[in-house]
Amino acid sequence: MTDTAADSPEVRQALERFTTLFPKLIDLSLDRMHRLLSDLGNPQLRLAPVIHVAGTNGKGSTIAAMRSVLEAGGYKVHVYTSPHLVRFAERIRLVGALVDEGLLAELLRHVEEVNAGRPITFFEVTTAVAFLAFSRIPADAVLLETGMGGTYDATNVIAKPQTTVITSISMDHMQFLGDTLAKIAQEKANIMKPGVACISLAQHEDAAAILAATAKRVGAPLKLQDRDWRITPDDHGGLTFSGAHETWKTPEPNLLGRHQHQNIGAALAALEQSGFAIPAFAIRSGMRSIDWPARAQRLKTGPLVAALSWACELWLDGGHNEGGGRVLADLTDEYWKDQQLHIIAGMLTTKAAEDFLVHLAPRAASFTAVPVPGHAAAYSPQDLALAAQRSGFHDAAPADSLSAAIERVKSVAVGRYRVLICGSLYLAGEVLKENA
Repeated sequence: MTDTAADSPEVRQALERFTTLFPKLIDLSLDRMHRLLSDLGNPQLRLAPVIHVAGTNGKGSTIAAMRSVLEAGGYKVHVYTSPHLVRFAERIRLVGALVDEGLLAELLRHVEEVNAGRPITFFEVTTAVAFLAFSRIPADAVLLETGMGGTYDATNVIAKPQTTVITSISMDHMQFLGDTLAKIAQEKANIMKPGVACISLAQHEDAAAILAATAKRVGAPLKLQDRDWRITPDDHGGLTFSGAHETWKTPEPNLLGRHQHQNIGAALAALEQSGFAIPAFAIRSGMRSIDWPARAQRLKTGPLVAALSWACELWLDGGHNEGGGRVLADLTDEYWKDQQLHIIAGMLTTKAAEDFLVHLAPRAASFTAVPVPGHAAAYSPQDLALAAQRSGFHDAAPADSLSAAIERVKSVAVGRYRVLICGSLYLAGEVLKENA
């Protein structure tokens, strides 16, 4: 479950100072990262075997599945993911627990002193902090998620990971990664390393061609879904994974939606390729205990739930790009067609709102746009409501808060209904805080 405690004042203040050290939000280069890591004694060279994961959607779910299975099998696992939902410590897990606030504050102080005020991006600093933490505490595996892209991502300094994984690739971060699927795929593909197997989901043909060409050029064995491994559902809600050496049967996983099946398949393929001995009980226990909040998560208690009618279900999802919109549309078709669906959303202007919303418009009875608190780069509710209308929503309106949006839904809903809050992981974090 998500920890709803706030960052400690010392951690919060250090993170705020780091945001002032580089004038751009994102600058694609590894020079600063290599310099800082060198000054820190190159902690990235002293890590447990690394599984490095890139992709547009599904990275976090894939890592959550790997973590759950490995921990169920008795392995000690470090994890680095982003962004966080409620507090920064969620990004760094040390052998089964979020990084301690005291240790985090100490690491931030040390990295800040070593960096000595030189230009650095927020993500580079925090990735260096994670590597430093991972290098100090023994583990059996490190699960490492790229922040964006791959080529110049701060995580792409691991010269010899155990395995790499590329999840679903779709259009996102076009202003940084390129305006075609092929260009975006190339950025993801550049986490491949010579002689290191890369697990890939089935991809659009444009992305698949880039991955195949890059693997050949780099000398990375490419393990493709439905060619080298496959994941298939059975008649009882479970799954069967078939790989090069292992066949594993799993119970129904604790991740809703058929789209998650392929992420689980990628996780199991990566574990098989990495050589971990996975007993059958770890597969069973791991699938049932996957914990990845704000991904088709039903909220069952809390103030926001209480504010709705007893006849309502409240769901939360961090989906925010075109691929995420398609996933939510599929979830609606598979699980939610029996009741009215009302959508509450807030989005950042770095995302193409209409590309996301067009998939949901035919499936929802209403749309209410809300702000994303604390983010200047968010759509205003008025502008997002207009984007929803252009996307095909017949009933779209703005609201100035989550509580106001819930009241609006209650005024237009008929009978039993569902509310889905989506559009941004940052908004999802606010929802979890308000509903705590």
